[in-house]
Amino acid sequence: MNLGGNTVLITGGATGIGFALAERFLKAGSEVIICGRREEKLQEAQRKHPALHIRVCDVAEEAQRVELFEWATKAFPRLNVLVNNAGIQRRGSFLEDKEPWPVRRQEIAINVEAPIHLSALFIPHLQQQVQAAIINVSSGLAFTPGTFASVYSATKAAIHSFTMTLRHELAQTSIKVIEIVPPAVDTDLGGAGIHTMGVPVDEFADSIMKRISAGELEVGYGRSEKARLASREEIDEMVRIMSNL
Repeated sequence: MNLGGNTVLITGGATGIGFALAERFLKAGSEVIICGRREEKLQEAQRKHPALHIRVCDVAEEAQRVELFEWATKAFPRLNVLVNNAGIQRRGSFLEDKEPWPVRRQEIAINVEAPIHLSALFIPHLQQQVQAAIINVSSGLAFTPGTFASVYSATKAAIHSFTMTLRHELAQTSIKVIEIVPPAVDTDLGGAGIHTMGVPVDEFADSIMKRISAGELEVGYGRSEKARLASREEIDEMVRIMSNL
């Protein structure tokens, strides 16, 4: 995939992995739109890179996803890359989680419902472009789930499965379907300070984008690269270790 000359929409693009991807697409010469729930974070990102276009959007909400699609395709008719990056991680025991269902459902809505719905909305538009891509950000936990984030792991497994099937369905079109599989990365996913043991976000993004530009369609890094290529026996052992069983 050529990283330059695109018009790219990145959900959850104001911070973390999404922002790192936005920076690299910009550097390569692409036009970049980022969206997110927090306007102050979007504005902060735009101050760092004035060329960024920003849009407030809570992708957990169906109506806002539709509004995002309608606005983006009208304002940027050459939009040809959708990056489904927005995600949240609720950590803790599933059995001990006493939050009301709407709070718990938000993780599913943002991590699964949003990328599937946005893909459905944008595919007809992307098919009109000479070259296009849908890039879904999953997780190493899609392959080796953890009891500390069981629902998050399940949502990312769903996105991995969806990405694989979508890639086959779109194989004869102009749309490439790419999956980024992060390990633990030093971002605020799950809460500030939780992932400080993770790999530096710039190190991760540099490696991922280099491999995507070389044409790879499913790319991990470090632990997540090992997880996505693991045998069933290796997966079971990794899950056992992470779950302290």
